Amino acid sequence: MPMNHTHPYIGRFAPTPTGPLHFGSLVAALASYLDAKSQNGKWLLRIEDLDPPREDPNASTRIPKQLLEHGLQWDGDIQYQSQHSAQYEKALQTLVSSNHTFHCQCSRKQLATNNGLHLGPCLCLTQDNAAIRLQVPDANYAFTDGVYGHIEQNLHHQVGDPILKRKDGLYAYQLAVVVDDYLSCVNHVVRGVDLLDNTPRQLFLMECLGYPAPHYLHIPLITNPQGQKLSKQNQATAIDPSNAKDNLLAALQFLNQPINSAMRDMPITSLLQTASNSWQANLITPSHAGLI
Repeated sequence: MPMNHTHPYIGRFAPTPTGPLHFGSLVAALASYLDAKSQNGKWLLRIEDLDPPREDPNASTRIPKQLLEHGLQWDGDIQYQSQHSAQYEKALQTLVSSNHTFHCQCSRKQLATNNGLHLGPCLCLTQDNAAIRLQVPDANYAFTDGVYGHIEQNLHHQVGDPILKRKDGLYAYQLAVVVDDYLSCVNHVVRGVDLLDNTPRQLFLMECLGYPAPHYLHIPLITNPQGQKLSKQNQATAIDPSNAKDNLLAALQFLNQPINSAMRDMPITSLLQTASNSWQANLITPSHAGLI
């Protein structure tokens, strides 16, 4: 049974193993680490290996190594979503039994007329070869983000009914992240602004499952010269461990955090402790750069 979700602070870094960490993912890792450590909290590491066709077989082992090379030590054991299918299925059946879901065989072509959104019940004649979707209400869900402030979204008109389990039997991100955060007692989520618009639908899913909502803090994205989010698809290069201290200082600078000249001569452990002591999330400048 999950522990109390109010105290102490429990945060996490949850990369998808589609490739090694690049500078953008290091910034996200550092922000989540410092936010946790500045409040004497725990910082967990979860590998979100839910989609084998998209994954780099070496990334799940390389990512933890890259974090350690930058002094970012997680608390407890590494978690792997690929090992949590039983927990996801249990949550899914809770939603099914409470009539929050429906089966869907709609193709992308069929959904194109609604800009890709699934709006309302599906007229599937069979549950074979069907995805399972969460039926969302025509209602606004709002929360206050630690960087971007008040965020509000109409689930029906802006999101549609999200998939919880795909036709191929794989569990969807929306279900997995909500279940894992709850079972790990995560009560603070620090992640990239590209996931900001996922939050209202996740809050609704938490409500359906009776889960408490964590606090959210989204950070701006690192972009390439073309203004695109750094990613494997855009040929982002892996961070160089031989420049670990420079990488951390550059990440702190991007996050608009205090940097003094003494930090450049400190061991990485001391640098991280100093950065944790002076961490101020309110100094992060909101930006929508890199969002599609």
